[in-house]
Amino acid sequence: MPTSNAEAVWEGVLRSGRGHFKAGSGAFEGDYSFATRFEGARGTNPEELIAAAHAACLSMALSAELEKNRTPATRIRTTAACTVEKSGEGFKITRMRLEVRGKVAGIDQAGFMKAAEAAKKWVPGLHSSQG
Repeated sequence: MPTSNAEAVWEGVLRSGRGHFKAGSGAFEGDYSFATRFEGARGTNPEELIAAAHAACLSMALSAELEKNRTPATRIRTTAACTVEKSGEGFKITRMRLEVRGKVAGIDQAGFMKAAEAAKKWVPGLHSSQG
C-alpha cells in the first residue's frame, strides 16, 4: 500500500500566528489560524481535513461492502462533522458525526445499515459507537 504524505508549517505564536498545509500530491493546500480552528472564523482547519478524510473513507468502505453483498451503489454521499473542544490545557476531538446516504438498487434500509456498520471497521479511528 502507498504511504500518503502532507506537510504543515506554523509561524508565530498560537493566537496571532498562521499556518499553511499542503498535501504531498499537490492536490490541495490551505491556510489556517487559531481563529479558523477555534473561533469559527472563515477558512479551514485541521479538523475539517480530518472530517473530509473520514467521509471519504466511509464512502469508499461502504461501496466495497455493498459490492461484496452484490448490491453495488450508484452513489454514496457522506457528510462529516468533527467537533473539537477545550480539554485541560489543550484541545481534543470529542465527536465525529457521520451521515451517509446512498443510491443502491436491490437493498432495503436494514441491509444498507448492516453494510454501513460493517464498513466502519475499515475507517481509521472510527468505532461502531460513533457515526
